[in-house]
Amino acid sequence: MHEQIVVAGALISEDGLLVAQRARPAELAGLWELPGGKVAPGESDAEALSRELHEELGIRVSVGARIGPDVALTNGMTLRAYRVTHTDGSPQPHDHRALRWVRATDLDDLPWVPADRAWVPDLLAALRSTRARPC
Repeated sequence: MHEQIVVAGALISEDGLLVAQRARPAELAGLWELPGGKVAPGESDAEALSRELHEELGIRVSVGARIGPDVALTNGMTLRAYRVTHTDGSPQPHDHRALRWVRATDLDDLPWVPADRAWVPDLLAALRSTRARPC
């Protein structure tokens, strides 16, 4: 059986990190996550993440380096995060309850989807390194 990869995008800008509030399923509704979705057969991780963020948020991105470790999900799925750079469009919650920009100080207290919580240390480091860069 082929492993199913699920990709998530960490969009970091001067506004912070963009997170999305789940609308479903019921057990995850109201929790926050990095937006993304499943990689379709024949797609690369980058192609899938670019497609999913366009479908879910209405934005175009370029996909960069991995962030954090792979996270094993149920049913043989693996969740993987990438840093993304916004190239076009204004983020809208097409598939989520809400979108929110969060700062490094918000990460620990955010009610995360359990799988995404594994990336908090890596997201914190990425947010801090972005802030330290000169404009």
